Amino acid sequence: MKEDAHVVVRQWSERTLAEALGREHRDDPVRSGTGGPAGNARLTAWTGLVLLVLFAVELGTLLSIGRFLSWHVVVGVLLVPPALLKTATTGWRIVRYYTGDRAYRQAGPPPTPLRLLGPLVVLFTLAVLGTGLALVFLGPDASRTPLLTVLGQRVDVLRLHQATFLVWAVVTGLHTLARIVPAVRLTFGARKTRPRIPGRVSRAVTLPVTLLAAAIAATLVLGASGAWLAGGLHRPDHHRASTLSHTAP
Repeated sequence: MKEDAHVVVRQWSERTLAEALGREHRDDPVRSGTGGPAGNARLTAWTGLVLLVLFAVELGTLLSIGRFLSWHVVVGVLLVPPALLKTATTGWRIVRYYTGDRAYRQAGPPPTPLRLLGPLVVLFTLAVLGTGLALVFLGPDASRTPLLTVLGQRVDVLRLHQATFLVWAVVTGLHTLARIVPAVRLTFGARKTRPRIPGRVSRAVTLPVTLLAAAIAATLVLGASGAWLAGGLHRPDHHRASTLSHTAP
């Protein structure tokens, strides 16, 4: 039994590595209209690359968060619509596969490690973006108000954002390492290896419209983040100060 488990894990690892390095890839059938699994894979790949660039910029703002806070807010909001789009495209593929659609069944699922990692990537991507938006709308003071206490440590929205970011960085980093080569191959290398896939116009429109919606949302949210931009990031923790003053002798 132990040897069988070892063989299974080795097979999972070998297949995952082969796809990550581009030595193997799924054969996505092409359908008329939207392109079917092949069209879905193209849109997902393009969206993933856009997210990769935006997340790289967002990580760059952390090098000096006080100086680049406005950029951190803007890029954080820009990330939300593409993240939702990628969740929708991958979710659609999952639903079609498990409901028995012939083309998606033929394309097959990703390697098992990525199937296990995928839900975590989606969950923590939405969590880190959602808590980030909550910070903006709650403001500096409310964001530091404790929601609950865990093992003697108070948990507020700011700490939730920081904690979800750390987990997100790990799972998304692993996901990116496994998917960057296939995504580049699908977006930039596919023209040389296979004919045009139906649904090109709809895919070409979907991503720019998503980014336009993201830009509008970023403009609106930036206007609501004045308290943070006015120094809220380094504002003293009033709740903690109040607690200490009441407990001081």
